[in-house]
Amino acid sequence: QVQLVESGGGLVQAGGSLRLSCAASGSHFSVNAMGWYRRAPGKQRELVATITRGGSTNYADSVKGRFTISSDNAKNTVYLQMNRLKPEDTAVYSCNADLADILGVDFESWGQGIQVIVSS
Repeated sequence: QVQLVESGGGLVQAGGSLRLSCAASGSHFSVNAMGWYRRAPGKQRELVATITRGGSTNYADSVKGRFTISSDNAKNTVYLQMNRLKPEDTAVYSCNADLADILGVDFESWGQGIQVIVSS
């Protein structure tokens, strides 16, 4: 079993910055890709950004140019640097990992979610 532990959320004023971290822990697994999703009040969960083990990234149009996803493969950790935050970025952010077990079978894991609140 793989656990994802998120940190770094909180309350920030519009225009400010936050950095989210997500570390995967467990045994006998490898990471194919990691990413961040968010769910705003009253809305469906949406993709924010993903990064593959090889470093390829993908961003939602709404965060391009403001958010940067990065990873430390040695630590099985993914980061989301969020700059120029807007009130509409307020949401619960959840970490997702696309993994493979020791036999090469793919599976995924989700973090519990972390609150980000951007005040206007």
